[in-house]
Amino acid sequence: MEIKHGIAVSHGVAICPALVLDAEDVRVPRRPVAAKDLPHQRERLSEALDTALAELTELHDQVAADLGPEPAKIFDFHQGMLRDESLIQRMVKFIEEESVTAEFAVASVMRELARTFLQQPSTIFKERVSDVYDLERRVLHHLIGEARAELDHLDHDVVVVAHDLTPSQTAALDRSKIKGMVTDAGGRTSHTAIVARALGIPAIVGLEDATTKVSAGDLLIVDGQRGVLIVNPDEQYLSDYRSHEQRYQEFESTLAQLVELPSQTTDGVDIDLFANIEFPDEIQPALAKGAMGIGLYRTEFLYLSTETEPDEEQHYQAYRDTVREMDGRHLTIRTLDLGADKYTQKRAETPEPNPFLGCRSIRFCLQNLSMFKTQLRAILRASAEGPLQMMFPLITNTLELRQARMILNDVMEDLDEQGIAFDPDLRVGIMIETPSAALIARAFAQEVDFLSIGTNDLVQYTLAVDRGNERVASLYAPGHPAVTQLIRGVIRAAGRRDVEVTCCGEMAGELEYVMLLIGMGLRRLSMTPQTLPEIKKLIRSVSIAHCERVAKRVATYDSERQVLNYLREEARKIMPEAFDNRLTV
Repeated sequence: MEIKHGIAVSHGVAICPALVLDAEDVRVPRRPVAAKDLPHQRERLSEALDTALAELTELHDQVAADLGPEPAKIFDFHQGMLRDESLIQRMVKFIEEESVTAEFAVASVMRELARTFLQQPSTIFKERVSDVYDLERRVLHHLIGEARAELDHLDHDVVVVAHDLTPSQTAALDRSKIKGMVTDAGGRTSHTAIVARALGIPAIVGLEDATTKVSAGDLLIVDGQRGVLIVNPDEQYLSDYRSHEQRYQEFESTLAQLVELPSQTTDGVDIDLFANIEFPDEIQPALAKGAMGIGLYRTEFLYLSTETEPDEEQHYQAYRDTVREMDGRHLTIRTLDLGADKYTQKRAETPEPNPFLGCRSIRFCLQNLSMFKTQLRAILRASAEGPLQMMFPLITNTLELRQARMILNDVMEDLDEQGIAFDPDLRVGIMIETPSAALIARAFAQEVDFLSIGTNDLVQYTLAVDRGNERVASLYAPGHPAVTQLIRGVIRAAGRRDVEVTCCGEMAGELEYVMLLIGMGLRRLSMTPQTLPEIKKLIRSVSIAHCERVAKRVATYDSERQVLNYLREEARKIMPEAFDNRLTV
């Protein structure tokens, strides 16, 4: 038995044998071609590229029909490469100058491109290497008939294990048989993560060496809640997880009965519950879980799911469709939070050595005004379709806020002059994600309509801990006294100005911290949709007075361990069944 930890990107538990996808390169021998046969090789190349493009277009349409338009955009890169005249001409030139077969030219050019990507400092290029190899194999298949994995006719349930699942591999999966996904590479926005969330199956990425540790047929437990992979578990683990599965299903069925009931404490105080989403197709599942609306709508998907910069109309259509789908419900759109390991690193001439502290989020937007104004115009236009509010991320000082608002006002004036409808009273807020912002929340509260506490980054920046780094993961502690004091200060500052404040980080969706947050004065929580039902159950089981006693007690502790142990015990008293369904590995 072996236990490995990775990045949890889609919740749930799967217990199934492994299907390990072959990651071996196709070996193409160099075979000289006579001059009179070179035109035939060029013709073969053209036919293979055309066939591969048609095949990818069909896969794109299939995924769009099954999972929606956003997951289908993962094929844009592949289709773009097959239409890239410069790349095609490199292959043609290789055939002519080297007098070789079409398949050898394809393999040589594509592998050279992959090596070039690997040598780039930006992670964006490195993440595309698997796409390049996947496209190479697809074209070679049409040239030499190299067999691709038969994933579409599985006869039993499996967990797919791969170095990095490619779009064409995920599209070919027999989704009725795939119960989990595990990859060596990838992050929270990788193809695997996108598809797994859309399918509603557990997935873990970033395991580094799962393909070398797992053999075909090995029994796996995939814990998508905590990012734990157990290879060939012993009987005790199997028994524990199977019992866990059964208990969790029973627990889920009881929680489902709460969806239509109000999120209200035992003494009659309403606690508004909202959902955080990354993609438009998550809206209906979130509402089905009982969300009153969307408290955090991340808009980066428009950039991260395609190779081209979206124009104003693409922005507008996405936001307009969302507003219409919300049908008058609460909707908070966050402006672009690009940066760190995302889009800005790809565009930078010299990638930043420490992007999390560099030109990201609102900083990037303020330095790229054309892009920023494009999004602001689209959001404002969408505001004419129904209620929405907008917030700026990672604001650290009042100057940034005033600059952003000035740009927003300029865009409003432009739209007004053009006779384009928008909501002139659009509510504008900011995210509190750094200690500096938390400490001057009182100043911000005088200039915005609402505040939203982003605890994920607030914890990371307060404690100087990379939350994605397993080596320091134990130091990432939302209950650290420094963090709770900052949150308490933000809530008080907002209260003095009668400004609405919401918590929209993972902390809001964790049972241990809900009573603390309510006790400190929060009445609005926004979280991952999957956690909504159990948070509502807890809220309906406690009073404000109880929560205030909890918050007062926490203020006396000086270590995160004391805080977490106390909060966990308090939550367990209220909802023991939730903690009985948790496993420790």
